[in-house]
Amino acid sequence: MAVSISVVVLLVILTVVFLRNGLKGSHAVVCVLLGFYLASTSMAPTIHDGFTATADLVGSLRP
Repeated sequence: MAVSISVVVLLVILTVVFLRNGLKGSHAVVCVLLGFYLASTSMAPTIHDGFTATADLVGSLRP
């Protein structure tokens, strides 16, 4: 578990640096790996619930 959290933190730092400097194809791979590692952490249900709540809120808005 500790190794997984360290990898997630490293990937978050790399993703922020890459997004600030312009995203290239190889940088996108790091972003995808970050997604896979986040999905395997205990934060995954919280992230999923947050995105679901946001989608429901946006879906309920009327123009």
